[in-house]
Amino acid sequence: MLEESKRLGFLGPGPISDHIDHAHRFLPPLDDLSSQSSSVGGAGGLRFVDLGAGGGLPSLPILVARPSYSAVLLDAIQKRCSFLVWAAGRLGIANRVDVWSGRAEEIGHEDRARFGFDAVVARGFGPPASTVECGAPLLRPGGRLVISEPPEEREWPAEPLASIGLVLETEQSGGRPGGVVVLRRGEEIATIADHYPRRIKVQQRTPLF
Repeated sequence: MLEESKRLGFLGPGPISDHIDHAHRFLPPLDDLSSQSSSVGGAGGLRFVDLGAGGGLPSLPILVARPSYSAVLLDAIQKRCSFLVWAAGRLGIANRVDVWSGRAEEIGHEDRARFGFDAVVARGFGPPASTVECGAPLLRPGGRLVISEPPEEREWPAEPLASIGLVLETEQSGGRPGGVVVLRRGEEIATIADHYPRRIKVQQRTPLF
């Protein structure tokens, strides 16, 4: 499936095996969350959303590796959504996958999505501030936002994160290119301000950090 995704131009350069290895680095924080009794899906039944899922990463390898997980694959481009529907069917995971076509900053205000997921994963979705702003309103209290990290260090300032209900749980994992950073939505935070996520032009003009 990922070879086909690459042929269609949905994946970047590099061996497919490297892409899969990178996707598997999302598993430890998701597995840890799944093991907690507070998971809304019950033991092992974690449900996550993949922001900008069009190429199938990291969501397809995660779903293949964890048969108890389910996901919403979100992308703004219909051609990529059509690929994801096809790929899920070919992989035999269509019963655990919903593909939503739309913009994350809009879907984050919809009842079907807001505060509805155990976790959000993101690989190359956008700048860190935008990924945080679009991802946090999708998380239930106690949920985790797992974001792909480049080799160079990036700052995750505590005060702006707290303003949208998040705390930094772990720094980049792996100590090498392709790590992930994990942000947690505090259990004590009942809600997030209604205006988040803001329109993309507003995010670009006044980013969270």
